[in-house]
Amino acid sequence: MSKSTFTALDVYKILPQTNCSKCLLPSCLAFAAAVVAGRKKLEDCPDLAANIIAEFAAKYQQTGEMEVGQAEFIDKLQKKMLATDLEAVAPLIGATVQDDRLTINSLGKDFVFDHQGNMTSECHIISWVLAPALSYITHKTHADISGKWLSFREIKGGIEWQVLFTSRCEEPLRQLADDNPDLLNDLIDLFMGKAIDWYEADIALVLHPFPKIPILICYQAPEDDLESKLTIFFDECCSTNLHIKSIFTLCSGLVQMFTKIAEQHL
Repeated sequence: MSKSTFTALDVYKILPQTNCSKCLLPSCLAFAAAVVAGRKKLEDCPDLAANIIAEFAAKYQQTGEMEVGQAEFIDKLQKKMLATDLEAVAPLIGATVQDDRLTINSLGKDFVFDHQGNMTSECHIISWVLAPALSYITHKTHADISGKWLSFREIKGGIEWQVLFTSRCEEPLRQLADDNPDLLNDLIDLFMGKAIDWYEADIALVLHPFPKIPILICYQAPEDDLESKLTIFFDECCSTNLHIKSIFTLCSGLVQMFTKIAEQHL
């Protein structure tokens, strides 16, 4: 969390304010100050509910050291592209190369990259795809799809990003599915998704944002007094093929795109 995006008072307001010292600090105000200074995390308060943490993370969108300036991040990735052997990496990531240009299929659409890391496509350019795609191409390690599904927190580095992932990916998509009952089924047709029947859910579908980054979206509609539930799972290979920051950026971008689709009443 960033020191400049919220104050100790902002943190103190959401704390239990019992001064229980379970966080090993003498008071809730001291804990709030430690959070702002980066010495403690909200999760270090055992009595602070997960939904409160998620709401706080959504309100204060910066995450300090975890968030790298997007322009700076893309610049670093484009420099890595210059040193990447496209012919060698293409079969490892499920891509193809022609005329020194690498083509990756994302959700049924082809995106083409040159050695400078510039991206083109026959469809309209989706800006949030660029950073995760470059990260996918230049990643040091590669693995094939395993068929074993993991929750976000089970991915390497996922626990640190879990609160943000819940507030910006799973929770908004759950609400979107609640408000637009046909949306998830529409995604199957729009983005070459595949419905599955082996997971107990009202809707369960697999999408491929990148060839070797499959994600599984499982949604249970609300019933009687039970709230709806939505969980996004990842193939075990995802953490080998993409850094956790890029997995988060990819999913966040997908949710933003799905939201725009829903607004168009598809």
